[in-house]
Amino acid sequence: MAQRSPPFRDDQAAGIVQEAARILCEEGQLDYRTAKLKAVQRLGLSPRAALPDNARIQSAVVEYQRLFGGLDYARRLRRMRAAAVKAMRLLEGFEPRLVGAVVNGAVTAAHRVQLQAFDEQAERVELFLHDRGIPFRQDDRTYRYPDGSEERVPLVRFDAGDIGIDVAVFAFDDRRRVPLSPMDGLPMKRLALAEAEALARIGEQQILAGP
Repeated sequence: MAQRSPPFRDDQAAGIVQEAARILCEEGQLDYRTAKLKAVQRLGLSPRAALPDNARIQSAVVEYQRLFGGLDYARRLRRMRAAAVKAMRLLEGFEPRLVGAVVNGAVTAAHRVQLQAFDEQAERVELFLHDRGIPFRQDDRTYRYPDGSEERVPLVRFDAGDIGIDVAVFAFDDRRRVPLSPMDGLPMKRLALAEAEALARIGEQQILAGP
């Protein structure tokens, strides 16, 4: 018989949330599950302790950065959003969308801008960058969909100064087939260029003040 996790206690969960957020923000960790497991260990909790969901950790990261990241955090987030807009304008022919932490503000120094572009051949994005003298690296990323399927998608990675840009290249038909966010299990929020431009206009004080 499989062992059950101990009963879920909210005070225990709150401790895991706060410690996991601190680990993500201060130690350059990107994987939320790894951060939660480290938090459990450092808090001296049972390895079978129930883990809070990623959405709670994400909210805690934003709050931690606003409290302790200060203007450095706000300015980096603004720069990442500006870099995202610039990259989206460059790649406008591939109908790019902005997704991930740059949208919701849960960024740390380890994060890169995440874009999703659309073309039947990822090589066209690579050729586009090559023709403009932009160095890039090839990679891939696995996405999960509402029907339970998982698909590996080509990824093109390049840098804009000290801001990293990742471009996942989906097929045209995937413009209406949205993968799930690992944060909350819901379809990813995809911002078109105009929406990303509006987000990039948010000032530092607004970022620190929150919604």
